[in-house]
Amino acid sequence: MRAGLRWLDRSRVRDVPGDVREVFGAGDGNLANYLWDGARVRIVDFEDSGRSDRAFELAEITEHVGSWLRGPLNVQAFLARFDLTAAESARLRECRRLLALVWLVLLVADEAGEHPRNPPGTAGRQAARLAELLG
Repeated sequence: MRAGLRWLDRSRVRDVPGDVREVFGAGDGNLANYLWDGARVRIVDFEDSGRSDRAFELAEITEHVGSWLRGPLNVQAFLARFDLTAAESARLRECRRLLALVWLVLLVADEAGEHPRNPPGTAGRQAARLAELLG
């Protein structure tokens, strides 16, 4: 957590480079919100939708706890399907770090709660994910 917060203090993740194109994004990377019919993906939850960019939306999907907890998403194969610009690739790395930190905060609070929603040790596994992304 401390390493993530130190990274956040010096990060420029809030600054979206001018050459990163805006998109309308779902804002919720839960894989259950994306329905694949073999040809197209349909998005079904727009509660958190709005102005975004491709890098942030891809980070939302790859770093959502549901993408690795119950049936791991092959992140490398998934991201290889997108032709990202150099600016988007750099932003993706920073957004993944940010969202991994957000999930760590949420999971630590979850484990400290009276009725945790995730298996024991999930916060520790998330801390390891964040450490890997910060490395």
